[in-house]
Amino acid sequence: MTGVSASTLRLWEAQGLVEPIRTASGQRLYSREQLDRLQEIAWLRRERGLNPPAIAERMRREDACDPPTGASKGAAEMPVREVTVGLKMRRLRQTARETLEDVSRATSIPVSVLSTFERTSIGLSFKALHELARHFGTTVAAISGQEDYDQRESLVRSGEWTTWPPTSPGVSVQALARGPTLMECHRFELAPGASSEGTYEHEGEEFLHILSGRLEIVLDGDRFFVLEAGDSFYFESRRPHAWRNVGEQEAVVIWINTPSTF
Repeated sequence: MTGVSASTLRLWEAQGLVEPIRTASGQRLYSREQLDRLQEIAWLRRERGLNPPAIAERMRREDACDPPTGASKGAAEMPVREVTVGLKMRRLRQTARETLEDVSRATSIPVSVLSTFERTSIGLSFKALHELARHFGTTVAAISGQEDYDQRESLVRSGEWTTWPPTSPGVSVQALARGPTLMECHRFELAPGASSEGTYEHEGEEFLHILSGRLEIVLDGDRFFVLEAGDSFYFESRRPHAWRNVGEQEAVVIWINTPSTF
C-alpha cells in the first residue's frame, strides 16, 4: 500500500518517522492515518530527496500546525491570511465533489500532503500547485488572490505589494499588478536553494528580469541557463520548465506571464 519494503518500514520506525501500534505479541498494526504518513514520507524521499532528519523536522512542523481536536475559534480569531490558499483549494475540491483520494489519484500527490495543505496552506511545491490548479481548471495566481480586484488600472506603490500566502519554503511572491489582468506581473524573492521543486508547464509566454542574485532555468529537461543580475529571459510556457536559486544570496526576479495561466 505504501510502495516500500518491510525493511524500509522498520528503518523508518527506528529513525522515529512513524510509530506503529504494537499488539501483545509484538505485531505491528498501521492505522489509516499512519498509512497516509508513510505515503507522505515515501513521496518526500522520492520527489524531494529529503533525508530522514529533514523529513522528521517537516513532520514536526506539520503536526504543530494541526489544530487540536475539538478546538474552535471565532471568525475574528482565525488567521485568515495564512490559510487562504488551502481553504480555496478545499472549496474547489468540494465544489467539484471530489474526495482527497480522487485528487490524489489525478495528481499523484499523496492524500496526507493534500490534507495538510488544505489545513495549513503549506507543503506544496510550485510544480504541485500547478498540477492542482490545472486539475481544477484555474491558475495559481487566481487561487492566491491576485484576481480579487476589479478595476481598469492598477497602481502599486513601492513596498505595498500584495504578498501571496506562503507555500513553498524560501519562496515569496508579490503581485505587482492587481485585478484580472491579461499579464500576471510578479516579484519573486528566492532564498538560496529555493526552487520550483520539479518541472511544470502551462499555456502562454513568460518573461523574467533578474534584479539581484543568480537563477538557473531548465527548459525541456536538458537546456540549462544561469541568469545573473541584469539578465532577461523569455520562453514559451508550454515548454517543461523548472527553476532554482543557485547563488549564495537571495535572488530577486521580476516575472511576467501572459495570458493569465500561471
